[in-house]
Amino acid sequence: QLQLVESGGGLVQPGGSLRLSCAASGFTLDRYAIRWFRQAPGKEREGVSCLGSSNSPIYADSVKGRFTISRGNAKNTVYLEMNSLKPEDTAIYYCAADGPRWVSGYVCSSIQYRYWGQGTQVTVSS
Repeated sequence: QLQLVESGGGLVQPGGSLRLSCAASGFTLDRYAIRWFRQAPGKEREGVSCLGSSNSPIYADSVKGRFTISRGNAKNTVYLEMNSLKPEDTAIYYCAADGPRWVSGYVCSSIQYRYWGQGTQVTVSS
């Protein structure tokens, strides 16, 4: 059973940065699609960014130019670098994975994700 654990959340001032990590236990994620979601209080969960087999990232319009998703060299970790944070970025951030996917050509923002982490809180406030 693939398990994902997020870390790196916290309290940061507007304009600040955080780097979230998503670590898989016992598996490498190189054949998995990965997506970061977030959910703010009273709002629906939204996709933030994802990586698929092509490793061409997809970002939500609200985070383009500020967030960067990447795979770690160890292949069992995925990161979300968040810069120029805004109060509206405040949410619980979740990483999700689906795979292993041996066939390319899918769009990482259009698939269902089977494995989820427990989430990490990000609060942007002065």
